Amino acid sequence: MSPPDWVDVPAFNAGIHMFHRNRQMVVAGMLAGVLVEGFSTNISKSFFITGRLRSQGVQRLQQNNRHMVEIFCPGGMEPYGDGWRLSFRIRIVHAQVRYLLNNSRDWDVGAWGIPLSAAHCGYAITAFSARLLKHMRSLGAAFSQEEATSFMATWRYSGLLMGIPESILFEGEVDALKLHDIGTMCEPEPGASSVVLANSLVNSAPLVVGIGDPVEGKKLSQYVYKVSRALIGDSLASQLNYPKQSTFGVLLWFRVKARYDRFMSRFFPKIARQRNAANFSTLMSGSWYNDESITYDLPDHIYAEESSKW
Repeated sequence: MSPPDWVDVPAFNAGIHMFHRNRQMVVAGMLAGVLVEGFSTNISKSFFITGRLRSQGVQRLQQNNRHMVEIFCPGGMEPYGDGWRLSFRIRIVHAQVRYLLNNSRDWDVGAWGIPLSAAHCGYAITAFSARLLKHMRSLGAAFSQEEATSFMATWRYSGLLMGIPESILFEGEVDALKLHDIGTMCEPEPGASSVVLANSLVNSAPLVVGIGDPVEGKKLSQYVYKVSRALIGDSLASQLNYPKQSTFGVLLWFRVKARYDRFMSRFFPKIARQRNAANFSTLMSGSWYNDESITYDLPDHIYAEESSKW
């Protein structure tokens, strides 16, 4: 599968450096912003029906993290690199889940359209890329235009491998934000499935990073709710039945911390490297590496509880 002419894998390096330099804002922006916003749309219905996030939520989120980590690893998007393979794996999984849902009484094609449609996948990739950059900026991330362009190009190639047609695949950040706005206007207000999945996502966060203590886990979940509300806004947070909380100072704290980290990196590089190593370990612990290798096993039943392991 030869890449199109616009793919320049060496140019992805700038985005890779930016990703790892701002990894805390990447994770916070993805979990508390992008994924929650995605579940506020009809994208939530396929997850709700299959029950994957309900019965295997931690594994599903860790697999999502691993895909993101691998596409932003050096060489990850080279042909048959791990990021390349995981992107293509998503394409195959989507095709199988689409088949299962299309042949299920649970899916109403007339009301919801084709499950896991190209339109929804194209909408999602604009969120993973441009919308994530927006949330990262809100959290205090710093990066150049070259790095932002590289970040977008990496996601664009990953989206192509996932099966999104080039005709609806964004070309750059401005284009992606425009497509995201159009897609959002086409979506109904959040329904019951959106409320269930958004809250399940937030409450799964402690388990994803390995916090098993209920008290500590609840503290983290409450904090994620607060960060999420600050990113997505009070209106959407209320529609998703978030607990009422003040977000005063939340984003400011992230921005101050980001400035402090940049200061430490510049003037105390040894200490900064130690902190970066710890942050990288946390990122890896929140990613799914339990399988010996990347497999292409597929679900064989619409309900996650009744499907073979994949």
